[in-house]
Amino acid sequence: MDMYSRTRMLIGDGVDKLKKSKVLVCGLGGVGGYVAEALARAGIGHIDVLDNDVFSASNLNRQILATVDTVGRRKTEVAAERIKSINPDCEVKAFDIFYTPQNSDRIDLSEYDYVADAIDTVTSKIELIFRAKDCGVKIISCMGTGNKLGTEFRVADISKTKVCPLAKVMRKELKLRGISDVKAVYSEEEPTVPDNTPFECGRHIPASISYAPAIAGMVLASEIIKELIK
Repeated sequence: MDMYSRTRMLIGDGVDKLKKSKVLVCGLGGVGGYVAEALARAGIGHIDVLDNDVFSASNLNRQILATVDTVGRRKTEVAAERIKSINPDCEVKAFDIFYTPQNSDRIDLSEYDYVADAIDTVTSKIELIFRAKDCGVKIISCMGTGNKLGTEFRVADISKTKVCPLAKVMRKELKLRGISDVKAVYSEEEPTVPDNTPFECGRHIPASISYAPAIAGMVLASEIIKELIK
């Protein structure tokens, strides 16, 4: 039995569709690392990864790509190695950049069948969604996973999201730009900001737990896979 045998039992010829698919994973932290992991194991034939960060010790509590051995290394480099170690046939390209409106033209989103948005920064998320919608490429965007202990992450159009502070900001900004029909993964759990949360660069650093970002990432990946095999 090969790596696809059990997947083929479940989705049949969908395996062949996944092999021909090309997905861009933007953000390789707690959510994005798990998205890349699930896509690689499902047999996506081409996975590109985007991030400009390096792993730090504070990532070890929740990021699948973060280990003692990868601390200090570039996230894109580690992700590419991980994907190839799971599926050597998968084509991988790394974009070691911080995605912004100023450099977004470096990536031609029209090349992709799907884009996974696991970026933290609002400006970058909006630009990525705008670019994807503009060229007719499917995109799914993850909302906040920090300061949460729950496991109930759900999928909805961004206009139907509630409670999540990041989703509230995204709804407003996307509406101002006339952007609609954006699939989002979010949680309706009220986030809690602990009293001991550090305050840096004008904001509280989100608290986190091992499983919440992982669950959100797996939900993102499942939506991508299910749509690609339709």
